[in-house]
Amino acid sequence: MHSAKMNKKGLWALAAVVVIAGGYYFLSATPDDQALSALATPQGTALATVTLPATLSANAQIGETAFNAKCMTCHGPNAEGQKGVAPPLVHKIYEPSHHGDMAFVLAAQNGVRSHHWPFGDMASVEGLTKADVLNIVAYVRELQRENGIN
Repeated sequence: MHSAKMNKKGLWALAAVVVIAGGYYFLSATPDDQALSALATPQGTALATVTLPATLSANAQIGETAFNAKCMTCHGPNAEGQKGVAPPLVHKIYEPSHHGDMAFVLAAQNGVRSHHWPFGDMASVEGLTKADVLNIVAYVRELQRENGIN
C-alpha cells in the first residue's frame, strides 16, 4: 500500500514537471514583445526588419524567385511578414529547431492551422513542387542566419 502511494506521488510530480516544461516551451515559442508591438502597426506594415545577406547560394537564389512569385504577397518582401496578413518567416519561431524544413514543405502542400500568430489559417500553395519549397526554405534559412536566427 505504501508503495502505491509513493508511485502516485511520483507520477504527480512527473506530471507537474511535464506541465511546467510544456508551459515554458509554449511561452518561449510565442511572438516576442517586439513582434507583438508590431501587431499594433497599420495593416500591411512589415512586422520584421530583415538584413539581407551579401550573397545567396544558388539554391537560395532560385528560392528567392519562387518566394517572390508565390509567398511574398502574404509574407512580404524578404519574408518580413505583413500586419494583418501573414507572419514574418525571419523570426525565432521559425528557427530550424522549432520549425524544421519539412514543416515548410507540409505547410505549402497542405496549408497549416494558425497556432503562433493571429492571422488565421494558411491555405496550401498551388503550383509548387517539393523541390521548389526546399529552395524557398534555403532562401528563408539564409535570411534567418543573416539575422541571427540559427
